Amino acid sequence: MDFEARIASGAGVETLYGHRDAALARVLDARLAQGCDGVISFGVAGGLDPTLPPGTVIVATAVRAGDASYSTDPYWTAALRRALPQAVCGLLAGSDTPVTTVTGKTALHESHGALAVDMESHIAALAAQTHHIPFAALRVVIDPADRPVPPLAVAGMAADGSTDIGAIIFGLLKAPHQLGGLLRLGRDASAAKSALSAARHAVGAGFALTALAAA
Repeated sequence: MDFEARIASGAGVETLYGHRDAALARVLDARLAQGCDGVISFGVAGGLDPTLPPGTVIVATAVRAGDASYSTDPYWTAALRRALPQAVCGLLAGSDTPVTTVTGKTALHESHGALAVDMESHIAALAAQTHHIPFAALRVVIDPADRPVPPLAVAGMAADGSTDIGAIIFGLLKAPHQLGGLLRLGRDASAAKSALSAARHAVGAGFALTALAAA
C-alpha cells in the first residue's frame, strides 16, 4: 500500500509497491537481476493468531504459501529481533487472494500455524531466493483474527495500493451496514500504522541490514 511505502522509504532504500501477483513477480525479477543487498517484505498483514491484537509487530522466520516454504535469512532476522525485542517471531502465510473472513483466517492459522497473512511476502521471498539475495519480512497486524474485513475495504483499494475514497462512499450508499466495520478497521489501521512507523524507526536506515554488515 502507498502508506507502507512512505513509512519504509529512506536513504539507501528502494520501495516497490502498487503491483500484485504476476505483475509484482515481474517487477521484482527485473529489479533483483540488477542486484541489491537485501529484500524485505514490510507492511501490514491480516491477523491469523487470535492472541495478536492490531499493532502487533511480527518478524518472520519463514513464509509459507500452499506447499511452498521460504526461510528468512537467519542473521538478518536475528538483527531485526535485536532491534525489535517486543516483536513476535514466527511464520507468515502468503496468499494470492485476500483472506477476509474469520472462517478463512481460522482455517489458515490451523493449517499452517501462521501468525498473519499478506499477499506479497511469498512473492518477494521467491524472487529473493531465485536471485540468491537475503530476504526478511517485517509485518504488523492490522485486522485481528476474530474480526472479518468488510468487503468495501477490499473493493475500495485501488490497483496502486491507495484507497479509492469514491468507491467506498459509493459502496456505502448501497451497503450502509458496512459502516461500523469500516470504522473499526480504521481504528485498527491507525494502531497498525503507528506500530509500523515505530518499528521502522527502531530498525534504522538499513532495516538492520547495515548494522549486520558492520558487525
